[in-house]
Amino acid sequence: MTRKEQKEKRRKEILMTGLDLFVRKGYAATKITDISEAAGMSEGLLFHYFPSKEKLYEELISIGISGPKAVLSGIEGEPLGFFESAAKQIFYYIKTEPFVAKMFVLMAQATINDSAPAAVKKMLAGVDHITPSVKKIRQGQKNGTIREGNPAALAAAFWGAVQGIAEFATISPNMPIPESEWIVDIIRRKD
Repeated sequence: MTRKEQKEKRRKEILMTGLDLFVRKGYAATKITDISEAAGMSEGLLFHYFPSKEKLYEELISIGISGPKAVLSGIEGEPLGFFESAAKQIFYYIKTEPFVAKMFVLMAQATINDSAPAAVKKMLAGVDHITPSVKKIRQGQKNGTIREGNPAALAAAFWGAVQGIAEFATISPNMPIPESEWIVDIIRRKD
């Protein structure tokens, strides 16, 4: 392994350690010493990778924002198909990558966290997965694949279920993840 690869591996380990601590303890309660100790390094060495706890947190939030952007980039096409694909993709990653489930928890915490840095609040201000979902639900209601009802409430029910499953997977990683179809059934039209 080259020096560059070792450095990148160590950087990812720090991100995973920081994520775990931020999820378990919260942003305000997590100290830089907690992160360095859990990562098995001195604070000085940690600062070679991230100049502050805030910058580490910002990096994690940036990663967390990129996930929904990737999912929403596939919002074109058949409405119900979008939600089926999104749930299937997200649940696959929740099952195979504990990092993903923890990111859902971190992002939810960061959104309501009064102690989150101003840069993080600014980053999160532009995140909106409900509005494009509402448009997709309206399209599905018109073509008869998505049930009738308030589109915003249906979007909230779908994404709230996904969020809840991610949180559950973080708390109980050995419990089975529901089938993605079960969550899609929240919005699917039943005849």
